[in-house]
Amino acid sequence: MVRTGLQRLAEDPFLVKGRKVALLANQAAVTAQLEPAWELLPRVGAELVRILAPEHGLFGLAQDMEPVASGSLGGIPVVSLYGKSAAALHPRREHLADVDALVVDLPDIGCRYYTFAATMAYCLAVCEKLGVEVIVCDRPNPLGGEVLEGGPVEPGFRSFVSELPVPVRHGLTLGELALLLQQERHPQLPLTVLACQGWERSQWWDQTGLPWVAPSPNMPTLATATVYPGACLVEATNLSEGRGTTRPFQLTGAPWLAAEQLAAALNRLELPGVRFRATFFRPEFQKYAGQVCAGVEWHVTHRGEFRPLAVGLALLREVHRLHPEAFAWRTEPYEFVADVPAMDLLTGSALAREAVEGRRELEEVLALWEDYCRGFAQRRRQFLLA
Repeated sequence: MVRTGLQRLAEDPFLVKGRKVALLANQAAVTAQLEPAWELLPRVGAELVRILAPEHGLFGLAQDMEPVASGSLGGIPVVSLYGKSAAALHPRREHLADVDALVVDLPDIGCRYYTFAATMAYCLAVCEKLGVEVIVCDRPNPLGGEVLEGGPVEPGFRSFVSELPVPVRHGLTLGELALLLQQERHPQLPLTVLACQGWERSQWWDQTGLPWVAPSPNMPTLATATVYPGACLVEATNLSEGRGTTRPFQLTGAPWLAAEQLAAALNRLELPGVRFRATFFRPEFQKYAGQVCAGVEWHVTHRGEFRPLAVGLALLREVHRLHPEAFAWRTEPYEFVADVPAMDLLTGSALAREAVEGRRELEEVLALWEDYCRGFAQRRRQFLLA
């Protein structure tokens, strides 16, 4: 079994024993025996002063983009880092000024727009200014650490979902991301990373022997995380991404969609590692709540060959082609940004949106992204811990 950074800290707590610490974590930050990080730290001799919680809250109860109030847990203050404004995403100085170290254990899923790593990035910036040490308890990347997908974040497109200077599917662990951010943005940051032991970059989460605890309410399984880098793009449209069902992100549809035609069109593309099945579903909340949606279910047949981001773009392009009048981009603010299309925020530029609309060749965009990923593969080598 792989030993996580938290497991290593439990077995040898010298980094935190006798020190005042804050903890950035949620309910999925557990040991192999399912002990939560906030229970472990006091048990091994740390003085836990405060808990910082990312989007969805400490226990993962809130839906996406739902503000979460601060509170307490057993008398320990819990500060929400997902409130009602963009400013609330950043910790304030007083949240960290009275501690010796910030312990970070956030189960990430290896995708740039999964917001936990951005929350860590904002905390690193404040800790550097205060001289507070950051201790990252590392975890395996659930999607493995080898495959890269996506392009860079171009100037003008940086946001909460595009905060990191990495591809969409970056193949890094949270600890490796912290090391990259230290060198490229926060050179004065005191940083210690407790690396995983026994993890190989080719391993997916279900090959580690570790328990899966849903890191957020719509990430119930590894199968969900597998399609997420592509299926999350559906959030940028008027299609349902399956929220409000038992298969979020694995379902895509709308009441007006021609399910059989879409499934046939996608399967004719022979996209590696995936097939699509026409289906119907009824979300209980969010988009089209209570309405029957026609759509497709993503069935991953070979996860090693599957490239979710390319597949997500192909899916949106086919929906746009089949339903040019009904398909539309999201018009509501996305993660507190109202003046840049959500699709552009997610992908880091306007290129993907233009390809979906048929104003640019999709193959051209994917080729540009592949070039970027080749360069990033070299750039990230110095930060790899496995």
